[in-house]
Amino acid sequence: MALTVPKIESLLLPGAQALGYEIVAVEMAGGDSSIVRIYIDQPNGVTVDDCAKASRQFSAIMDVEDPISSRYTLEVSSPGMDRPLAKPAHFQDVIGQDVKIKMAVLVNGRRRFSGELIAANDEFAVVEVDGEQSELFYNDMDRARLVPVYDFD
Repeated sequence: MALTVPKIESLLLPGAQALGYEIVAVEMAGGDSSIVRIYIDQPNGVTVDDCAKASRQFSAIMDVEDPISSRYTLEVSSPGMDRPLAKPAHFQDVIGQDVKIKMAVLVNGRRRFSGELIAANDEFAVVEVDGEQSELFYNDMDRARLVPVYDFD
């Protein structure tokens, strides 16, 4: 039985909440040996120990529910500095910062947008690239990430 990413996220959400973590994003990649990658966070950030604890919790849930019929590798990590933006709230939290977005469909003749996030609501984000603003609907996004800022001072 094949599951979509939202179904896997809803399956794991109670376990994450019980440990005090937010599931930032769930990604699936690969073919015969799939990778199920889960990004977790909490207000003070996550450590390697947090990832290990969540991994044990998620593995137990996946073993009981058995949602994926083929072999897979479960990875749990922090979202990192180039954190995935998967929910409207994630976009709203980083307005004014630079983002990279890959669209599943063409918007204004392009699929890739790298620029400043100008605005975000519950349906779409507005990104400015080369002085031109584009409304990018979340449902049409393939992936979105924050562009990290490194401060070496």
